Amino acid sequence: MARILGLDVGDRRVGVAVSDELGLTAQPVLTLVRKNRRQDLGSLRRLVRKYGCNQVVVGNPLYMSGDVSPQALKAQALAQDLQRETGVAVTLWDERLSTTEAHRHLDAAGHQPGKRREVIDQVAAVLILQSFLDSRPTDEAAREEKAVV
Repeated sequence: MARILGLDVGDRRVGVAVSDELGLTAQPVLTLVRKNRRQDLGSLRRLVRKYGCNQVVVGNPLYMSGDVSPQALKAQALAQDLQRETGVAVTLWDERLSTTEAHRHLDAAGHQPGKRREVIDQVAAVLILQSFLDSRPTDEAAREEKAVV
């Protein structure tokens, strides 16, 4: 099974996570410091290839009301460009409060608030990707569903 790349897109950094081969768990990969659109897309294309991904999940930071935020527009534009650049399926995933949740996880782990910049985007990417992975039916659940129909 191919892996899935998860992205938390910000103006200055992109947190990157990847699923395991079974599509069950998300692990942090790196934080990409953004340079320009062309270089960012090239770096992400290389990561898709390196990890053998057939799908990318991009966090879609909507407002709490569900309306599209300015940051969501930027993430959506990057998602479209990435799909054109790589040819793999790109899915936008609701990521409201993922950064807040990432801070909570780091607090619980005793991580120093001043040293979070290097990892906060990766943790958010893991949370986005894990949420996506958890939403998919497992093979067993899918078999049971087919048996019931």
